[in-house]
Amino acid sequence: MKNLFLTGASIILLLSSCNKDEKVQAASLEQQKLDYQARQIDIEKQKLAIEKEKINFERQKDSLNKVEEEKEAERKAEANRVARKSSRRSSSSSSSGSVASNSSSSGSSSSAGTTATQKKGWSSAAKGTVIGTVGGAAAGAIISKKNPGLGAVIGGVAGGATGYTIGRANDRKTGRVQK
Repeated sequence: MKNLFLTGASIILLLSSCNKDEKVQAASLEQQKLDYQARQIDIEKQKLAIEKEKINFERQKDSLNKVEEEKEAERKAEANRVARKSSRRSSSSSSSGSVASNSSSSGSSSSAGTTATQKKGWSSAAKGTVIGTVGGAAAGAIISKKNPGLGAVIGGVAGGATGYTIGRANDRKTGRVQK
């Protein structure tokens, strides 16, 4: 009887343990599916965030372009106002007739147009050259321990050239200098 009981108990134990492995494997497979789906959702969220950033960048770029266009329109309008004012002044001060006033107004409008479009102040290339020269000279003097004067000269030339190149590129971007 003891043997029969032990045999039955071991068979039941063996069958129940085999059944548990199948349940564990099924649960594990379901868990893997859920993990895969969660990763896919995370990837889609990242793609969506990237697309949102692209859209925001394009909007910002468009708004900057609009601002630049508005500034250019204001500059042109100001140049036209200056040209009109100078033509009115020259026509009122001129007493020799309409031919003289027409020639003087066309001459003054062309000169006023060129002075209105010229930008005042230092260009980025000039600023970059000065900053690069000073920074390079200082760095060259510090780095060259044996001959700081020679290091300052070499560093100043290298820094000035680099600063000029960077500043010139910035001038091209802003439209101050044509290629």
